[in-house]
Amino acid sequence: MSDPVATSAVVAESTASLPSGSWRSRVAAKKAQNKAAIPSAWLIPPSVMAAAPFSRSADLTKTNIVLECGILSASELEITEKYNARELLQNMATGNMTSSAVTLAFSKRAAVAQQLLSCLTETLFDEAQDRAAFLDAYLKREGRVLGPLHGLPISVKDSFDIAGVQSTLGYVSFLDHPTPSTNAALCDILLELGAVLYVKTNIPQTLMTADSENILFGRTLNPRNVALTAGGSSGGEGSLIAFRGSILGVGTDIAGSIRIPALCCGVYGFKPSTDRVPYGGQTSPALHGSPGIIPAAGPLATTLGDIELFIKAVIGAKPWVRDASAHAVPWRELSLSSSPSIKPILTIGIFPEDPLLPWHPPVRRALDGAVAALAAAGHTLVPLNNSPITSTSSAWTQALEFFSLDPSNTAIQHILDGGEPMITTVAQAHAHTQSMGPPRQASILDLAAMNVDRAKYQNAWGKSWSENQLDVLIGPGAQHTATKLDTYGLPGYTVIWNLLDYPACIIPYSATSKELDPDATGYPITAPDPPYDPVAFDGAPCAIQVVAPRFHDEECLRAARIIDEVLKG
Repeated sequence: MSDPVATSAVVAESTASLPSGSWRSRVAAKKAQNKAAIPSAWLIPPSVMAAAPFSRSADLTKTNIVLECGILSASELEITEKYNARELLQNMATGNMTSSAVTLAFSKRAAVAQQLLSCLTETLFDEAQDRAAFLDAYLKREGRVLGPLHGLPISVKDSFDIAGVQSTLGYVSFLDHPTPSTNAALCDILLELGAVLYVKTNIPQTLMTADSENILFGRTLNPRNVALTAGGSSGGEGSLIAFRGSILGVGTDIAGSIRIPALCCGVYGFKPSTDRVPYGGQTSPALHGSPGIIPAAGPLATTLGDIELFIKAVIGAKPWVRDASAHAVPWRELSLSSSPSIKPILTIGIFPEDPLLPWHPPVRRALDGAVAALAAAGHTLVPLNNSPITSTSSAWTQALEFFSLDPSNTAIQHILDGGEPMITTVAQAHAHTQSMGPPRQASILDLAAMNVDRAKYQNAWGKSWSENQLDVLIGPGAQHTATKLDTYGLPGYTVIWNLLDYPACIIPYSATSKELDPDATGYPITAPDPPYDPVAFDGAPCAIQVVAPRFHDEECLRAARIIDEVLKG
């Protein structure tokens, strides 16, 4: 693989006065430390690595590369490929599998994924095996599981603190931060539920771009197509789960950071309403206490059932007892209907295309196909009008104002503090910001006006929802699929639901086809968006986004399950 520092980072002007190699030596030391943490028996043979198709638009999930590595046994391949999380939990609870075996299998596969995809930041392989052995002994001694996630390996985004493990967020300057001595609230809850924490996953520099690349850990590749972005900022999670180095992981989302990797990598991702999943105890690059849009924590998984498993287990653990910022809102169990064989008929809004963010051909085809399938299944589809009051571009404009409230540009300052390069997308965004003049010094009156505009936007959406009597709405997660590296564009179709604080779920559905989507006829060449390339994007996953009103997380996931079953045929 190419060196991301040499190929895609733009050196900041601030590095010119630093001694040659100062940040480079620190990066090299951290990379060597992480490589040494992978057992030598788990290293991919050089012949296999040399033959890996990185120079082509390869789908590594459809190759035999994991088998060819010879690192996983036949039973470990079966564990990581055949089962979902619920099935593994059932097998461990009944003694058909041990947590030690399951944890070892996913640890090995995660190590393989890291060497191919640069999707990890920190590994806890030894600690995970000790934890799994404890859980196996507990089950044997007590005759019962420790909790609903007993023995299940779960991956977490690098921002979640784990005691004794660094949370650098890929910043050179964060290497000087004290190693966390306590766990993030969610990590404590997962452990109490019986989970095994075994890896932390990669993120982009600043956490505010859709390409998960940083100087310490490199660029995360998309296993579905190594020439396309894995998304961000939870890109390591999306990549690892698509490669089945994990089947259930945790990300965060302030503008689409769970849903973007999910749609790019072809997995499920769910952004709940804020603070239903505890967010406290994370390391952040942002200005602490900054007002505006609040991020949410949520799961990515290989199945929608595992998304539900995670959410129900975490909320069922009463996270508000451990994290004061978590809402004391218990999970509401919703039945599909009075008869298990009869699914409710949904009234589903169809999200409109924004002319400023026009859809690529495969995105339009996927949504049209979903609408047709749902209508054929008896559901009521309601096309929504593209109103300036509720438009996607209006949401992006408002979100950008909130994201720009930090006059000290704290996330960029962390880069300057370490004297490291900026990655391409961060450098581009920073250059654009600087071209607009001095940073905005927002007053309390400015913030009040922004909140008023946001309230008007929320009320307009509430009115549209009520007038159309919607259960949920569906639309794309982006105007495109995964794009070429460093070209993702504006996250308008995801950030809108952060601005409104609506729960939103990504369901993989369909894929780009150079035969079915041969060109961009009618697609505006001047659109502020990466151009459509039917050959480069061929085979890239498409997705449908399911959205419900704030705190209707239960309704969102119930509808997503119904829709997912229809789309699967």
